[in-house]
Amino acid sequence: MAVEWRSYDSRTHFDELLDAKGGARAGAQRLLDYLAALSPKELAERQLAADLAIKIMGVTFTVYSEGKNVDRAWPFDIIPRIIPSKEWERTERGLKQRVTALNHFIQDVYGARKIVKDGIFPESVLAESVNLRPQCMGMKPRGGIWAHICGSDLVRDGDGTLYVLEDNLRVPSGVSYMLENRLVTKRVWPELFETTAIRPVDDYPAQLFDMLCALSPRPLDTPTVVLLTPGIYNSAYFEHAYLAQQMGVELVEGPDLVVDDNDCVQMRTIYGLKRVDVIYRRVDDLFLDPETFRPDSMLGVPGLMRAWKSGKVALANAPGAGVADDKVVYAYVPAMIKYYLGEDPILPNVPSFLCMDDKQRQHVLANLDQLVVKPANESGGYGMLIGPRSTPAEREKFRELIEKNPRNYMAQPTLALSTAPTITDAGVQPRHLDLRPFILSKPDGEAYVTTGGLTRVAMVKGSLVVNSSQGGGSKDTWIVDLDAADAAPPSQQQQQAQKPSKQQGSK
Repeated sequence: MAVEWRSYDSRTHFDELLDAKGGARAGAQRLLDYLAALSPKELAERQLAADLAIKIMGVTFTVYSEGKNVDRAWPFDIIPRIIPSKEWERTERGLKQRVTALNHFIQDVYGARKIVKDGIFPESVLAESVNLRPQCMGMKPRGGIWAHICGSDLVRDGDGTLYVLEDNLRVPSGVSYMLENRLVTKRVWPELFETTAIRPVDDYPAQLFDMLCALSPRPLDTPTVVLLTPGIYNSAYFEHAYLAQQMGVELVEGPDLVVDDNDCVQMRTIYGLKRVDVIYRRVDDLFLDPETFRPDSMLGVPGLMRAWKSGKVALANAPGAGVADDKVVYAYVPAMIKYYLGEDPILPNVPSFLCMDDKQRQHVLANLDQLVVKPANESGGYGMLIGPRSTPAEREKFRELIEKNPRNYMAQPTLALSTAPTITDAGVQPRHLDLRPFILSKPDGEAYVTTGGLTRVAMVKGSLVVNSSQGGGSKDTWIVDLDAADAAPPSQQQQQAQKPSKQQGSK
């Protein structure tokens, strides 16, 4: 028996592939026809082939559990998520607009603070910001760009509206999994890539390298770029090694670098010291430089902040960029866009309640069973209260936390996150998901957005938590050019849909 779409429930949530009547959404018809022609056994074989490919390729992530670091194979579902190119073009414009305003804001925060003086943004939020770095005051990186790499999380509500859920501006991760997802999907569904106009994603490493080179303080044709990692025990180490290899740059740890008497960063090599121009750092601010931040850090480079402030080396992302990576600051991004750019936001925020405001806090406390409550600076889905699925004891705990430190909490309505068909032990079923595209910003103001991004899936039925560290998985994201797809010969489309190839992904 083939995949039976008539029994698939796409009525209770907005589904990315099927509409409420069970019909195919734009760009999804060919994929759904193809899947319908496969038996459950054939579909299971393709999933098994994908799982095997991931193990052979060594695609892993680390889960921190009970004090242990556990490496696990990357959880991947072979049924892709599809977004029409017309919708994506608008999304891309909205992401570029958003990151431009955020970079203006960060530069303003470490400079004149005009947005505070003009009454648009409250000084009190900065006064209690855990990611504000006083050591960066007065600094202006090249082009005024602080967040060179941004990962913004997008979610779709029940009415189909795409919202920005949060912005990740410190050391955003996940792009390597987006790239690996595409490689595995091509091995599993080679036939569909022959007949479907799917936009490529494999130019990201080249785009990232070009952006990093553009930051070089020296006018060299080939500046020396390195990727600074905390080491093999970091949860994103696979990504660090992958991106360094793809860009052809050195992967270094703190002890591999030294700052000389001229405030230049030098890399230790077997041939002696070599000057470094750009550091793509995957180490958090507080561990970057024991001279400036935590003196007990073994991960950073003594004097690195001195070299950066002297203009002798570029850091991406810049230290201090995390001041905008705050879920309370997030609520003010629409106002930032209007203030700095004079434009209305293209992509909306999720409606938010700030607990530091007395009136909004009372609303949150009175509706804890209906809201999602988030701490300002946690990540990975930790420290949240999902009201409708919480116990009275959990709600009481959060009531105490909010009353103790209102600045640290904000709340949002529980969105009916969109779903997509996902392979489970019980067959193909809907599972909730989000999307993390990545935006690169160059000093000249030019921005690049990945074609789609990392789709993360809550593999547990009914769960809204998509983070891999908490049981989430992922899918490939297809941006489909409908005009190009329609131009394919109908006979070829029918042939491919009716006669799926037996080629397996393990080849």
